[in-house]
Amino acid sequence: MLKSFIYIILLSVFFNACSSVKKNERYYQEKLCSKLDGLMEYTLKDKTRVDCLSSEYAIEVDWAEKWAEGVGQSLYYAQMTNKKPAIALIVGSKDERYVRRLNTLAKKLDIKIFIVNK
Repeated sequence: MLKSFIYIILLSVFFNACSSVKKNERYYQEKLCSKLDGLMEYTLKDKTRVDCLSSEYAIEVDWAEKWAEGVGQSLYYAQMTNKKPAIALIVGSKDERYVRRLNTLAKKLDIKIFIVNK
């Protein structure tokens, strides 16, 4: 009886830990790219890779705090693929300042923004 109880508690702890595991960038990349029917990790001639290449956009997928890096990458990927630049920004509840910063440049540079909630 005690063994069964301990086993159930251990399983419960294990499943709770698994459900709270932080998802990595690739998880969000796969979800978005699948939704857009795009190609993941499209390799350019210079061996750089576009996170997701859709029929319309060259998309850089990144965490909110890396928004500035995403601007440069999306513009470069768009230039190299003859697609429109886009950034899929992975955001949490405390990332509004990054979204505002990105919006400022995205409007000026005509970059599409996809917001992906954590």
